[in-house]
Amino acid sequence: MNTLLSALATQPWTDWAAVVVFFSGWIGYAWFARRWGRTHPSLLATTNRIRRAWMLQTTYREVRVIDGVVIQNLSTSPSFFASTTILIIGGLLAVLRTTDKASELVREIPFAAMTSVLVFDLKIVLLLVIFVYAFFRFTWSMRQYTFGALLIASAPEARTFEAQGLSRDDFADRAGRIVGLAAETFNDGLRAYYLAFAAVAWFFSPLVFMLATAGVITILYKREFHSDVLAMLSS
Repeated sequence: MNTLLSALATQPWTDWAAVVVFFSGWIGYAWFARRWGRTHPSLLATTNRIRRAWMLQTTYREVRVIDGVVIQNLSTSPSFFASTTILIIGGLLAVLRTTDKASELVREIPFAAMTSVLVFDLKIVLLLVIFVYAFFRFTWSMRQYTFGALLIASAPEARTFEAQGLSRDDFADRAGRIVGLAAETFNDGLRAYYLAFAAVAWFFSPLVFMLATAGVITILYKREFHSDVLAMLSS
């Protein structure tokens, strides 16, 4: 352990600064997007209102086959990404077993930074952390869509709402929130994928890593708060 800590302490400070910038940007943007979205139009908040309207409309339908089909289609995206993430994690673990050869290959890439095997291992570990986090978010999103499907399946028939004086709004709030949480969790996984591209830039240099982190966060911000899709959905 002491040998490992001593080896880490000898690494350039720019590498550690780049890692701090990366995680600070990731966590900071996630916090900012959540808080800013409460008072400003955002893609997630707008689509959550649409999901709530969808669940309200569900209470008026006698046959809810279309709702089940939509839920199933929505759950295929996190399922696909979860499966893909498993393959990526397996590939990264395989690279860790052959870091000497992999680092030599990376050195042959134009403009790639010359680093020790230890730093190369840290870069692979960072990617592993990102994709493991993404995997858990995607699988949790899948389960939340399942919960949403259960709520739709257990909803009273349309005429029962009127006969028993049940609140359609209460059901729409609850079911819409569940489906919205599934979408938010899926969004977390996608955000990790975007930031993984920034982490790849670390193989070139810490400065490129930091610039790529800032660039990815800028793209995420523009798509979430200033995209053409948001303007159309809000109109």
